[in-house]
Parts: sequence; C-alpha cells; structure tokens
Amino acid sequence: MELNELLQKIKLPAHAADLLKGCKKVIIADNLNDLSKLSLKDEKNGTQTVSYNITGKGEVAEAVVSRVKNGIAVNYIEPYMRRRDPNSMLIGDSLPTDKMTYEKKFGKSFDGLKKETYEWMKEQELAVFLFKAGQIDIDIYGIAIAPANAGFFCLGLGILQGIVETSSVPDGTEPKCILFTAPPFRHLYFEGKQIVVHERSENLHEIYSYNLYPGPSAKKGVYSALIDFGEKEGWITAHASVVQVVTPYGNKINFMHEGASGGGKSEMHEHIHRGHDGRILLGKNVVSGDSMFLTLPRGCDLRPVADDMAVCHPSLQKTEGQLGVYDGEAGWFIRVDHIKNYGTDPDIESLSIHSQEPLLFLNIDASPNSTALLWEHTEDAPGKPCPNPRFIVPRRNVPNVINKPVSVHVRSFGVRNPPNTKENPSYGIMGLFHILPPALAWLWRLVSPRGFANPSIMDSEGMSSEGVGSYWPFATGKRVKQANLLLEQIVSCTKVSYVLCPNQHVGSWKVSFNPQWIMREYLARRGGVKFMREELSESRCSLLGYSLNRLMIENQEIKKSLLKVENQPEIGLDAYDAGAKQLTDFFAKELSLYKDSPDLLPLGKKIIDLCLKGARLEEYEKLIEAESIFIDE
Repeated sequence: MELNELLQKIKLPAHAADLLKGCKKVIIADNLNDLSKLSLKDEKNGTQTVSYNITGKGEVAEAVVSRVKNGIAVNYIEPYMRRRDPNSMLIGDSLPTDKMTYEKKFGKSFDGLKKETYEWMKEQELAVFLFKAGQIDIDIYGIAIAPANAGFFCLGLGILQGIVETSSVPDGTEPKCILFTAPPFRHLYFEGKQIVVHERSENLHEIYSYNLYPGPSAKKGVYSALIDFGEKEGWITAHASVVQVVTPYGNKINFMHEGASGGGKSEMHEHIHRGHDGRILLGKNVVSGDSMFLTLPRGCDLRPVADDMAVCHPSLQKTEGQLGVYDGEAGWFIRVDHIKNYGTDPDIESLSIHSQEPLLFLNIDASPNSTALLWEHTEDAPGKPCPNPRFIVPRRNVPNVINKPVSVHVRSFGVRNPPNTKENPSYGIMGLFHILPPALAWLWRLVSPRGFANPSIMDSEGMSSEGVGSYWPFATGKRVKQANLLLEQIVSCTKVSYVLCPNQHVGSWKVSFNPQWIMREYLARRGGVKFMREELSESRCSLLGYSLNRLMIENQEIKKSLLKVENQPEIGLDAYDAGAKQLTDFFAKELSLYKDSPDLLPLGKKIIDLCLKGARLEEYEKLIEAESIFIDE
C-alpha cells in the first residue's frame, strides 16, 4: 500500500500525517516478515549496526543486529540499555496525573521538543505499520512510526502488539495510540537515559520513545495506553499471567498470577523444573547447604492464556461473581535468565529453536547465521552475564495456548523474597504460600513490593513498591483512581480466591519459583482454595493471611517449617518478628499515599485504617463479602 492510500484509509491527526508526507521515504509494513526484513535492511554478511549521528558526539552505535536461523538477535552496546529503567516515564500533557511531568522536570512545555522530534524524523526514512492494542474488539488501533534502520524495534513491537495488515482495517479508522521513535534524543537531551514521554488527550494516547529498548515503549508504553483508556472508561488491564491448569484427574482451574516485575508471571506457564533423575530440588538451605527434594510422578497440563497483561474489559464479564479476562498482547516477552544450560526448560527452549516464524532475541550472544540459544547470555562485563536475556515470540506459536476469554478462579500474587536468618533478619517471612481474604489481597496489590534481586529492571536494591496492582509504573493518571477500580473489581468478584506466593527464598531456603509451582499443582488437585478449618491458621504476621498447617501432595508431606518459617531453626521468633516489622513498616509507608485522599472509596479507607492499627485477620474478613474458603461453612 502506498502512503496516499494509507492516509485515505485511516484518519491521522494533522501532525502525524504531515510528518509522513514530509519525510524522506515511508516504508509500510504489513506483517512480521516485512519487519524481519526491515531489521536487516542495511546488513552486511548477516549483521548490521544501528547507529545515529549525534551532534557533538559523532556516530553513536546503539545496537548490533544479526540474522540467526530462528529470527533476529539484538545486542545493545551499553549494558544500561539491556534492562528497563523504571524511571523512564514522563507526562507531556496537562491532564490529571500523579506522575512526573516533562514540564516539572525541565521547566518548560513538551511542545518544543515534540516539534524538534518531528523535524528530526522528517529527515529519516520511516517505517510505518498498524497494530491493535489490547487484542479484543474494542477498536483501539495504533500506528507505529520509527526510523527504518530501527527495524528490529519495529519487529519487537509488531510481535508484542500484533501488526495488522493495513488493507484489513476498516476505512475511516482513527488510531487511538501513536508511537513515535527518535533514539538520538536520549543522548542530546536526556543524558543517555531511556526516556519515554506520554501525551494524552480525550481520544488519543501518544508515546514518544527516545530509546530503542522495547521494555518501556513497545511493551509497557502501549500497556500505558490501555491503562489510560481503562481509567477513563472504568476497567483494568491487570499486570498478570493467566494459565488454565488441568490435573491428572481431569480437574480444570484457571490461575491469574500478578506481581511486580520479576514476580513470577512468565514462570507460571512453566512446568516445574526437575533434575536428571526426575526429582524436584525444592530448596537449598543458605546456612547449612542441605538440599530438600520432592518427587512428583506427574505434573499438571498447562494451557497458557496470558503472559503479562490480562484485559479485564466489561465485555468479558459474563458470569456473576467471576472475573473474565483475555490476553492483552499478541506476543510474549519472555525472560530466560534462569536458563543457563541445555535442558533447563525444554518447552521454552524448543519454542525458541524450532520457530514457525521470526523471533526476536535480546541480550543473547549469537553469531550471524547461527541458531540463537537461550542459555548463551550476553555478558555485561567479562564473566558477568546480563541478568535480563529475553526473546519475543508470537503467542500463536505457544503450544496449547487458549484463544478465548476465561474466568479466573484463583488470583495469586508473587513477591521476590530475600533469605531470612537470625544473623540477617529480613522481610523474607512468607511460607510456601498463604491464603488471603479479599481485603488483604487488595492491600498487597496497592503496595506491590518489587522485592529481592529483581533481574528485569535497573534498580533492585532493598524493598521498593510498584504500586496499585503492580501496574502503577506504567499508568499515566491518578493513583487513587486505579486503587478504586481495583477495589471495585475485587468486591464484584465474590467467587474468586486469593493466594500470596513468595519466590527465590522461603525463610533460609533458596527455592527459585518452586512455591508458586507447588501451589499451582496442589490447589489444582484440590479443585481450588477450599480447606477444612483445622488445615489453616492465622499467620503470626496478619498481613500474610492464613498459613497452612500441613501440605500433603501425592503422598509426600512438605516440611512444616516451609509453611511457617518461624519454625526454621535458622530463623526463630525474634528474626521472624524483625522481618514482620520491616514488612508492616513498608505497608505503612506505601499506604500513606492513599489513606488521606478524599477520592478514596470509603471501603478502601476502612481497609487501610485496619492495616495501620495492626488488625487481626477476622477484621479484614468482615469487610468484603466472598465465598468462604472453608468447606465446613
């Protein structure tokens, strides 16, 4: 399709249409093969360097792009560019927001830089393609406009958001999301940082990406647009993975796993990892070095639904008391730092090697014309592998993927926990998993701890918060508005149960993501979150809801000290209580952002007040009506 045909078919705002009319050349892509070819349009011997001439710096290389047998491999020159910077977002408009605005940071309107962005882009060959944000039929079409030599960035966006053939779009379509890309500006104006500026209006969300890492723009930037439209219309796109679990006995149960970056969302689709002898290394003690094993004859079958963004649009809510969701993405951005050698995760390895169409590999060390292998991580420095190797795959290639909305039965929330010992007490006080009443589940989503040793983003020291629902880093509007939407959703979903799940450590035991895998296998076999009264007891720290008194799976009992970590000899009550204080202090600090807002729903204020006074579990249970988790009630 020619540019004139495109501009006749879709209604672009004047500034976007003028940009396309005034640039050196426009290349319109219609499918992933077009974008794959564009990624190497200037290649020599299967590789090309993406670089730009920067005033005062000369030619600056951003990335090296190589053709590999299973797609395109990209390696950024700077280690800084290999992970998402959590401080990348700025707001370029004057609509209500709790985020940092461009004007506040730089003391001037975004209009000047925006105009300069257009002028620079007019001097380039530009790639253009359409995509469909949110995937469901709610008419949120988007258009991407980027330098043609940044074809790999376009390929990532095209896989993640679903490139749409221009001829298939209805005549007169008005894109509600436009993504502009101008990589040199991070060097010219932002000290090399991954800045992305969002400009909102009533019916349009524009994203100005001043860097080529897809995390804050092609992925989370478009997510921001979905959250923006949902805030205006009263619905949520959850930061979550969704999987249907089918037990060896034929039971089906749908899990939605939420949490901050690194909280185990993608891992929820993985089968539990086994050693060569078939056993599961449940944990290794950080003090004694002892190992704990579990034998599980057969795991459940997994049918993935969503990897990172679950759209909860009103059109999907078909059954009273349940939560209807569908995948908000056309492709998945899968982190593979845990895959350090062949055979670690055969399903993902096979998906990446035997691809049906081009994939995009980031931070994977692959020579031109070789096969990109997930365990070959690019090194940030000699002997120091990049902690954020990834690949992007179309969801249609994922085996057994479900292509329709599902109703969620269990919402789990993942938290990266540090080790906890008497010598070094920490907030790592969670047992293998905990059962939460809805009010506590809402509080955990408000604070959304980022947690220990986060591999996905730049800052990973200590305990920090990603805020409401863990998607607050990507929201552009008002914090309390999102808190209210989340609370209204939880109140309306009376048939949904809530679970809290640590990863990395359970007390003094290093456990990787085993807690959520064991939780998934165990609750699916039980048919959901239903217990006898004597099977649960209130956790010593009430923020953790209920602890299990016993966990038996396939005739094997899990050690009780993994269910209640205060019973671990390496911890004891004093270290546990010190960790509990860290956790409660963290909650108090984060909840102070909400508690005095006049816009917070009265129910939300009651829940926060209970937390701040150190309420018992039964007080939380009285606030939100829900199906009982106890079989005998």
